[in-house]
This record gives sequence, C-alpha cells and structure tokens, in this order.
Amino acid sequence: MPSDAGVPGVACAGLVKEYASETGTVRALKGVDAAFPAGRVTAVVGPSGSGKSSLLRILACVDRPTAGSVRVGDLDVAALGARDRRRVRRQLVGYVFQQPGDNLLPYLTTREQLELAARLRGRHRPGEAERLLAVLGLEHRADHRPEQPSGGEQQRLAFAAAVIGRPALVVADEPTAELDSEAGERLLQAVLGLRDQGTSLVLSSHDPMVTGAVDGIVRLHDGEVA
Repeated sequence: MPSDAGVPGVACAGLVKEYASETGTVRALKGVDAAFPAGRVTAVVGPSGSGKSSLLRILACVDRPTAGSVRVGDLDVAALGARDRRRVRRQLVGYVFQQPGDNLLPYLTTREQLELAARLRGRHRPGEAERLLAVLGLEHRADHRPEQPSGGEQQRLAFAAAVIGRPALVVADEPTAELDSEAGERLLQAVLGLRDQGTSLVLSSHDPMVTGAVDGIVRLHDGEVA
C-alpha cells in the first residue's frame, strides 16, 4: 500500500444533484458524503440508477451539484463557475471515457497524445511520457496512431494521458467494460501501478475483477451511500 494512502485527496459532503424531467424533479444524489484518498484506487458501485454517473461527472468537474461541496485538495470546485471548472478539468482532473477511442485524437501518435495532455495540464516533465509508456507496456506503440493499437492498449494510453502531469484526481467510467478479460486484467494492473504517483483514482465498475482489487469501495443505492 502506498505510504500516503490515508491523505484525503478528494472529498464530497452533502452532495445533492437534481435534474428536471417531464414528470418533475429527479434527485439523483441525496446528500452523498465520501472521501477518495490520494494514492488509492476507489470503486463506485451500485445498480443502474443509483447515481454513479452523476457522482463521477461532478467529481470530474463536468457537472455542478445542486447542493453540497466537492474539494479537490484545498479547492472547493463545486462553487466554481463554468470557466474555472474547465481550468480545473485541464489542470487537476483526468477523465477516462468508457469507449477507448473516445479518449484519443485520431491524428496524433501515442507519444504526441501524452505530450499534448502534459502541455494542457501545464506540468510537462522531460521523460515522463516515456516512463508512462514503459509502465503501461506501450513503448512499441509510441509512434502509432490510435487505429493501430488494440482496444486494451488504447484504454491504457487513455489512462496514461489522464495521469500525466500528476493531476489530483483521475475518474474513469467503467474502464474495463469494453475489454476482454485479458486486456481488462492488464489495464487493472496498470492502474494499480499508477496509483503510486499519489493521484486519487475513482472508477465506476460492475466488474468483479476491478472491485476485488481496489483499495476502497463506495456503494450507492438510490442516490445515497449504502
């Protein structure tokens, strides 16, 4: 276990999210309290409609909560406007979409994807891209564009782009759902290796392989922590 596993990297308190619908207001989250320590991988689990996607989108600064706070380090991101949330997403948060190809720009090579992500984050470190490619077993794909690697390799590259520059938080939506068991296992082992950088990693998943290997689990049911 990493030595900083107890440090609270990201936390939410009293998180409420409401959506307007044709039949009235839907409350997707009902006062969620949860902590996601630095240097640990946390799985968010629960049945469909439990609020997992709403929680992940708020943690990733894609949506704002209706009420409550979300702190990334010392910053309360729930209180920020749209422009400042974009800045936080660029600098402090990495987001990994479920579909591997949705995470990558088709005209950039693997190395270029990582270099662009590092520049956007404002934390370019010489040699970091090569180190991540080695950790993820992607050195042989450094000069390839996204259509050449397999789905599992694309998803590992997406995680590399998400963690380069050491953001405070990486959020991933069902990262193994589109992968076969072998590719999913390799991705999971890569994720568990990347946590040693001190980043909080939050994964939504129904995959027993994932939930059996993470450091902590937040269970949601009907918009509340079970």
